[in-house]
Amino acid sequence: MALTTISEIFKNPKINSIIKVSGWVRTRRGSKSVSFIALNDGSTIKNLQIVAETSNFKEELFKKITTGSCLEIEGELKNSEGKEQSLEVLAKSIIVLGEANSDEYPLQPKKHSLEFLREKAHLRFRTNTFSAVFRLRHALTFAIHNYFNQNGYVNIHTPIITGADAEGAGEMFKVSNFDLKNVPINEAGEIDYQQDFFGKQTNLTVSGQLEAELAALALGKVYTFGPTFRAENSNTSRHLSEFWMIEPETAFADLNDNMDLAEDFLKYCISYCLKNNKEDLDFLHNRLENEEKNLKKEERAELGLLERLSFVVDNKFERITYTEAINILRNCKPNKKKRFQFIIKGFGDDLQSEHERFLVEKKFKKPVIITDYPKDIKAFYMKLNDDNTTVRAMDILFPLIGEMVGGSQREERLDELNARMSEMNVDKKELWWYLETRKFGSCIHSGFGLGFERLMMFITGMKNIRDVIPFPRTPKNAEF
Repeated sequence: MALTTISEIFKNPKINSIIKVSGWVRTRRGSKSVSFIALNDGSTIKNLQIVAETSNFKEELFKKITTGSCLEIEGELKNSEGKEQSLEVLAKSIIVLGEANSDEYPLQPKKHSLEFLREKAHLRFRTNTFSAVFRLRHALTFAIHNYFNQNGYVNIHTPIITGADAEGAGEMFKVSNFDLKNVPINEAGEIDYQQDFFGKQTNLTVSGQLEAELAALALGKVYTFGPTFRAENSNTSRHLSEFWMIEPETAFADLNDNMDLAEDFLKYCISYCLKNNKEDLDFLHNRLENEEKNLKKEERAELGLLERLSFVVDNKFERITYTEAINILRNCKPNKKKRFQFIIKGFGDDLQSEHERFLVEKKFKKPVIITDYPKDIKAFYMKLNDDNTTVRAMDILFPLIGEMVGGSQREERLDELNARMSEMNVDKKELWWYLETRKFGSCIHSGFGLGFERLMMFITGMKNIRDVIPFPRTPKNAEF
């Protein structure tokens, strides 16, 4: 008999039929005459109740049925008379596929802290919270590829090992096959990278953007979706050393086209999860609600998880310039009363998360897109505006998160790009290939980067980025 998933059973219950199901025991309770087993196979947040009459099985069997053990069960599917569930299976056959010593199994049926579960990353998939999170991660991954495929974008696999730093975006992990106890030194007394595997210094990528641009200037519309790395010593709830980035690049698209694409893309992804992962989102919504009951009123989010998601989908994003944003922030109460950690003084100040959240959550009460940043605080490849002071950049700000998307219209003019690279001390020899695209059939083009885990945090309501990636990589942590 073929296995039926628990998800399929609830979607299409064939009452009185004999089914076979496998999964892991969440709980077992009962009396001398009957045992009730809550079984979960990971296909849904719901458990399936197994009813086993003790007289039909050997006593030894029940000693092996503990929280965490893995079972295969054949039995008759019935409507349940219990209040907690709608369906149950009357067990005819129970096979213990894998035992779980109850004295050693760490995930006993009680509430565990997220900190504790991070230390058990090899097992935390079995909890309701993390099974919901990672089903949503799968759904979001599918939605991303689906969106771009439907809109004529070509997926490009950009290199993970690279000789270039996309934008001076942060410290990079070096890649080498040198014997670290015997690193070759050249005549200048420096490490001789010519003897290394790639014949030059190489790193793990911080972004696939520059390579994606090359593809966009031939294929028209492309996107990358892959791992990126930052060797920054940032131990915060918002930073990872290894994370995933979504980076579309579009030829013949200006800044307005770029903003339209990003807004439409975000709304599509969130709508997809709302439509296809309702049970998981309902669970995470209730979880967050219960968690915030213990917080002071001023510390609670104004909107519940589901309301926040609808908030983004239903509202047209506000679009303002950086100059307008600075003026709003400089004159707002938190700034004047010095409640901000970073006081806004004027043009040229870099916006911090607290400023971004104020604009979204207090001022406009909708997602905000900020454009036309000062060139001095943005990357070399962003197109210079006619004022020679600002660039055609855009950041999208979300409630609770702050910056969700960073992008720009790219500088397609060779002379201007050369000048900006000189200004910012970007190595032209290293990026000769990037410059050449501006010599041979250049055109206006735009793109953006979106941190996948940031979007996951927003959709799931999880407050720590380590809880939306299966095996987080952070400073001093590569356990699993």
